[in-house]
Formats: sequence, C-alpha cells, structure tokens
Amino acid sequence: RMPGSNCTQATEFILAGFTEAPATQVAQFLLFLLTYLITILGNLGMIALIRVSPLLHSPMYYFLGNLAFVNLCTPTIITPRMLAGVLLGKKRITYAGCMAQVFAFDLFGMAECFLLATMAYDRYVAVCHPLLYPLVMSPERCSRLVTGSYLLGLTNGVGQTISMSSLLFCGSSAIDLFFCDISLLISLSTSDTTLSLSILRTSSSLLGVPSILVVLGSYVAIISTVLSISSAEDKRKAFSTCAFHLTTVSTFYGSLMFMYLIPRSDTSRGGDKWAAVLYTVVTPMLNPFIYSLRNQEVKEAWRRLRKIK
Repeated sequence: RMPGSNCTQATEFILAGFTEAPATQVAQFLLFLLTYLITILGNLGMIALIRVSPLLHSPMYYFLGNLAFVNLCTPTIITPRMLAGVLLGKKRITYAGCMAQVFAFDLFGMAECFLLATMAYDRYVAVCHPLLYPLVMSPERCSRLVTGSYLLGLTNGVGQTISMSSLLFCGSSAIDLFFCDISLLISLSTSDTTLSLSILRTSSSLLGVPSILVVLGSYVAIISTVLSISSAEDKRKAFSTCAFHLTTVSTFYGSLMFMYLIPRSDTSRGGDKWAAVLYTVVTPMLNPFIYSLRNQEVKEAWRRLRKIK
C-alpha cells in the first residue's frame, strides 16, 4: 500500500477499548484497577521477599525476582493509560505515546520470553544434572543470562520501533484494542509495510522461537528424567519444583499464540482483546501467587520474616 498524495501523518490514535456502556465501564474500571493494584503489591512483595530472605538467595529465585520486575513493568505500560481512558473518556493517545508503548511492550515482552526460557533451563539443570548445578548455574552465569534477556528485549524494542517510525498513518487511526499493538498498527498503515512485517517476522523467528524451543526441550528432558526415577516421593519433589514455572509458561505462551499465531478473519478478532488481557493484565497478577501459594520455601521465608518483625 502506498500513501496518497495528500496524506498527512496522523498525530494521534484512538484506542477502542472494550465497551461504551456507562454501567459496564464502571465495572470494567473497578475490575482493572483492583487487578493492577494486586499486581503491583504482589510483584513488589515477591521482589522484596527475595531480596531480604537468605532462604531465597538461589538462582531460581533470582530469575523469579527479575520475572516479577518485568511483570510490574508490562501492565504499568498499559493499565494506567487504559484506566484513565475509561475514567475520563479519553481514548486518544498521541503518536509519540503509541510508539513509546510499542517500544516498552516489545522490550519487556521479549525479555519475559527469555527469562522464562532461562528459568526452564535452570529447572533442567537442577533435575537432570543436580551434581553440576552449583557449577553450571553460578552467580556470574545467572547474571549474564538475565542481562542477556534484557539486552535481547531491548534489541527487539528498538528494532520494532524503528520499523514503525517509517510508516504513514492516514485516514482511520482507530486501534481495536486497549493499547498500541504493533501488528494492528502495521495493518492500519497506508504506506508500504513490507519492511515492518519482515522485521516483525524475523524478530519472532530469531528471538521468540528459540526461547520456546528452550522451554520445550528443557521440559522434555525433565519429564524423561523424572519418569526414570523409581521413588514416588522423589518424583513428586522433582515435578513440584517445575509445576509453578510450567503453569506460568503455559498461560503466557498460550495467550500469545492465540493472539498472534491463530489465523482468523478481521470479523472474528473479538477474542483477541481477552487474550491480550490475559497476557498483559491477568498473568502478571497471577505469577506471584502461582509461585507462593504452594511453594514451601516461599511460605517459610514469609514465616521467618513475620517472626523477625
């Protein structure tokens, strides 16, 4: 698609959100506000607990602390702006604000993919090669893995934002979602989107796919190792160390695949909003609880902290 001769670059976009019904909007505002507050408290609490509790000073919780940080950032990019839109009725977002959302969302989204892959690898080493675990997952290597996750996320964010900056947006500037999603923005552009689509697909292939393969490969090896254990109690312990992470991975990647990989017509994309809610709002809220409700080490850390106080 080529821009028209009298095309003027859009200076703002309209975020459609969910509904125009006032009563529903009030319920929606309260629900998302409560979810966001729980997300902030839950993830900040997890980060603080991991920092102050010696019991949780291990590679698994170091990675979990960084996941909690990402889970703070992702909804903060989106939810306050969405809440302001519902409360004040302002659905417009500036072009610069939209590009900032694209950059930050792609940065932290890709960083989370690699953090989840790193956590899967950590569980693989712990279950399949326990004697080598202290050597393989040394503090220096853990730090490099986390730094690499953020740098790959930054690379993704910069690349996607640069590709978006060359696009023109004329005519309809309504985004049928509650935040600036890059795939919807590309579909709205009136200029040639070949380069932007190529960068998006290349990034997904070179960055997203390997992280998924690491997760899958790690859990295939873990399951194979656990099934070969003769003791039922040892099997239960091995599976329990992975169950929390596997729940997080399933929710995160499942909603992403529904959002971006399942083909559908433009008239049947209503479920996309709820898939987006799942991985941008709900999953960051649930993660601290997934890792704490049945995790004995986290429970013990909370008990010790309360005794000190």
